[in-house]
Amino acid sequence: MNPNKLEECTGRTQSHLVPLDQDYLVHQEALIAFNSLKEEASFAGFDLTAVSTFRPFEEQLEIWNNKALGKRALLSDEGEPLDFNSLSEEEVVFRILRWSALPGASRHHWGTDIDVIDRKGLPGPDYRVQLVPSEYAENGIFGGLSSWLDQRIKDREAFGFYRPYDTDRGGVAPEMWHLSMRPVANEYLNDFSFEVFEEFLNSDAYKTMELRHIVLKNAKKIYEQFVANVNLNF
Repeated sequence: MNPNKLEECTGRTQSHLVPLDQDYLVHQEALIAFNSLKEEASFAGFDLTAVSTFRPFEEQLEIWNNKALGKRALLSDEGEPLDFNSLSEEEVVFRILRWSALPGASRHHWGTDIDVIDRKGLPGPDYRVQLVPSEYAENGIFGGLSSWLDQRIKDREAFGFYRPYDTDRGGVAPEMWHLSMRPVANEYLNDFSFEVFEEFLNSDAYKTMELRHIVLKNAKKIYEQFVANVNLNF
């Protein structure tokens, strides 16, 4: 992989991004598509709003390190907090990966992936969005939007967006809030082979990552279970 594409893949450049609004950046090829989806959602009565888009390597590294040190909660498969002190180092790594990507291997680095809510569904101005399954369940506050997105994706009317984590494949937990612009995202995923992943893991970019020795020991498993193990269907 050429150096420029590697930097895009691993969240260390913003050269491929454009503003979605004053707070968020997205891949330039995702901008028009997302705005089109937002307009269609508005016609259906929803206020489709991005709450997370591009995330740089350094931000993902900070999230990782805080979780690896017990400064941020680790979650069960149901989204409930776990007892950090009861877990081994290896269990901590795989608990983190269930809900948070390894820095350098997050789809949010690409600018193609967007976490969304229905702003109209918020119970009040002080409500803190959690991005947990209960919010997107049938009776959850964003359940209506989730069902609408289900149908749009099924009918291939979501302007190229789909859900990479639509069901539990034993890797990343299902994330119904996570949309990905499939045509562009698949190009990044195809380029980000295990060989590229492993070489990057051994680079100086990871010198401050907590539990790095556990990640290196389990590199192949992590790549297969949490990077490549996504929904490949439109």
